[in-house]
Amino acid sequence: MPEKKKTKILFLCTGNSCRSQMAEGWAKQLKDDTIEALSAGIEKHGMNKQAIQVMAEAGVDISSHHSKLISELDEQDFDYVITVCDHAHESCPLFPGKAKIIHKGFDDPPRLAAGAASEEEALEQYRRVRDEIKSFVETLPEALQKTT
Repeated sequence: MPEKKKTKILFLCTGNSCRSQMAEGWAKQLKDDTIEALSAGIEKHGMNKQAIQVMAEAGVDISSHHSKLISELDEQDFDYVITVCDHAHESCPLFPGKAKIIHKGFDDPPRLAAGAASEEEALEQYRRVRDEIKSFVETLPEALQKTT
């Protein structure tokens, strides 16, 4: 029996430092048998230390990931491009091929954490978004087929 082709998904956000990296990490951890996941940004902001920390708390190591631009992905042919922030959705470039662009926005943990009274309060924002992204990734790729 031939091996089933994995659904190729690009998670896209503004800086590829937090939300898209979390989504890629979850997809690789939870859906490696059905999804080939990558992430990129419209800009390159470097990896977010708190994102790495809260993902590690959940058993997902994204410390070896690096922030990258869409242009660094060599025009790969994706099945889906999922924008995880409003700015990326509004700025999403055209992708060659058959890629379907889906928007699933998540709050920006660094912005939410900026007003936190303590490091722990700040991390709670990251944890909440991490868990929301996990819940979304758990529905993939089946939920994407329902949107098309």
